Amino acid sequence: MDILIIPAYQPDERLIDLVNEINKTEFFTIIVNDGSSDDKNKIFASVSNSNTIVLSHDVNQGKGKAIKTALQYIKDKEIDCETIAIMDCDGQHLLKDVKNIIEKAKENKDALVIGARKIGKEMPLKSRLGNQITRSVFKLASGVYISDTQTGLRAFDRKFIDKLLQIKGNRYEYETNMLLDFAKDKIKILEVQIETVYHDKQNSCSHFRVIRDSFMIYKDLLKFGTVSFLSFLLDYILFAILTTVFSCEMILANILARVISGIFNYEINCHFVFKEKQTLRTIIQYFCLAIFILCINNVLLTCYTNLLNIPALYSKILTEITLFIISFLVQKIFIFRKKESKNRNVKERSNLDEKK
Repeated sequence: MDILIIPAYQPDERLIDLVNEINKTEFFTIIVNDGSSDDKNKIFASVSNSNTIVLSHDVNQGKGKAIKTALQYIKDKEIDCETIAIMDCDGQHLLKDVKNIIEKAKENKDALVIGARKIGKEMPLKSRLGNQITRSVFKLASGVYISDTQTGLRAFDRKFIDKLLQIKGNRYEYETNMLLDFAKDKIKILEVQIETVYHDKQNSCSHFRVIRDSFMIYKDLLKFGTVSFLSFLLDYILFAILTTVFSCEMILANILARVISGIFNYEINCHFVFKEKQTLRTIIQYFCLAIFILCINNVLLTCYTNLLNIPALYSKILTEITLFIISFLVQKIFIFRKKESKNRNVKERSNLDEKK
């Protein structure tokens, strides 16, 4: 049996049409009412049947949390399934495409399969711009190119349930974090071309809030960038003082400035950016990273200065820019990575028998 997960917030009658179409297949469907208003209860009641179960959040918790709620339900109830797909509730995904990505996932059990929309003029402007930005940032952060990072249509083998439950994020950032996590673990991400139905040029049926949800997607990178910039300023000021005022050798000045700014960087990243408790493990791993970065830092600084004849203060800026992304990825992926605690504040809205 294959399962479809449909997160739903403030759905309209399109959800009823979608479920009616799904009922003609052999899929079992889990719909998660993510804190919709009471006037939507009729819609959720009308889609409950022997092949569809509705789970509910008392308040809106976000798309990512809704996905986790369904995955946790599958795990807790030990529902016998082979492949799981996630799709949107607004009728933008065609059932034929859902079937295609499920078949692709069955053929590639060690991969995450996503439905890639065509990024063109037919895509609403805010979706097109958001995708272009996210695609570029994702490529920069992961080294993996994905043409459609914001697609809501995804399929995977059930063995990935535990992994997906541990990924950070409760709202739209969860989908980006999912891709980053799979890319980091070198798990293949396969794309299948799909059609997408847009109901108007503004994509008004989408609940994506441009400012808030964009910030949630990029907040770790933004906070890390801010802290890195402050650390760089401290490092650069100390380096300038040591080389110009105290006439220290360039390499010695670079080491001393780096050690002080490194301590500052660790403390702020640990408690503010990644919100991880200070442990011996993170200290040792960060120390190893700092030593590695310092070595590369000195190599690059020497190359820029001696081989390219760039003044030391300018070489310092180029060196720090070069190492920024490396430091971010290592800290986010390996040092300050933490698992989310499970939240099971979910009530089952269906009194139907569970389908095993």
